[in-house]
Amino acid sequence: MSDIRPLRSEDITAIAGLFQKIFRKSDEAPPQALTTYLRHLYLEAPGCDPEIAPLVHVNDAGRISGFVGVNALPMRHNGRSLRAAICGSLMVENHDSDPMAGARLLKAFLAGPQDLSFSETASEISTQMWTRLRGLVLPQYSLDWVRVIRPAAFTLELVTRRLRLARSLAPLARAFDGRYRGMMTRGDLRWSAVPAEASTKGTLKVADTDRESFAELFPILTRQFAVQPAWTGAQFAHILADATEKPDYGEAHFAVVKARTGAPIGAFFYHMRPWGIARVLQVLALPGQAGLVLDCLIEHAAARGAAAVNGRTQPALLEAMMGRRIGFVHAASTVIHARDEKLLEAFRHSQGFINGLAGEHWSRLIGGRFDK
Repeated sequence: MSDIRPLRSEDITAIAGLFQKIFRKSDEAPPQALTTYLRHLYLEAPGCDPEIAPLVHVNDAGRISGFVGVNALPMRHNGRSLRAAICGSLMVENHDSDPMAGARLLKAFLAGPQDLSFSETASEISTQMWTRLRGLVLPQYSLDWVRVIRPAAFTLELVTRRLRLARSLAPLARAFDGRYRGMMTRGDLRWSAVPAEASTKGTLKVADTDRESFAELFPILTRQFAVQPAWTGAQFAHILADATEKPDYGEAHFAVVKARTGAPIGAFFYHMRPWGIARVLQVLALPGQAGLVLDCLIEHAAARGAAAVNGRTQPALLEAMMGRRIGFVHAASTVIHARDEKLLEAFRHSQGFINGLAGEHWSRLIGGRFDK
């Protein structure tokens, strides 16, 4: 008879094999680096909670055939401490032979002791399972956004994902973009590009910083939210260290935005390869300052050669994005589940801070490499 139980240390090799087969589309044995990382992520890292654990599905033959990754996240709701659980990788082998395995895993996860459960990467099928189990879809948290900076480089970046030989056209793309952006005037708003001259020049100060300083800014720039992360120092340091290491996305950039008085009004964190797409993991802004912080982010990436800037929305940023020639696409849904109606209401009214570092995308499973 099939069973669902918490992940054990001896299960990690089987889980790595499932991950390799389902998400990396490979029948080869998983690299040792992946196995080691999964063990650390789910069983050893600071913040791991044995009561809020990943779950495995054991089939009738006694073999692990499914898994749901879970990470615990301490949070506060209007000053009250609570425990949240982030639902990460949900995978089932041979879905046709046991079509309900995924639903049973999710149901067991949601029945855990946590006050709040959420995922920011729910597929259409997963979203349906969440809603059947009284989960709530959050449309305002569920959009990816993109701002094109260099149109030729952006197009080339998309083409080279399928045709690597197209990279030889990079010099032509840069020449075209340089001329095109140079013809735009300061403040010129176009969907196709951002002007070469910065529009925020002289009004704000943007300074590069390190991840430790970024961590210190986080509570200052999120205190306006009714529901917010409450990491311990060790857990947040671990998350930021992992989030920095994403070689598929490029070098990590941390920056703070300050008013003329020197007071911080926002900060951002993104990765970028030279002349590639800047992938934004987190944008922070004080109330009323989101537009200026977004402008600084886009110009910071543009000055470093970005073809475009791409990230995940948060409700506090959405209004400021309107009118800035930012495009949106829905690739996955952010979903939550809670027994306390007050928690659900906070998220319905955009007063919960999740996505990015308070979510799944900080993990090295997204953008990391495990080749050895």
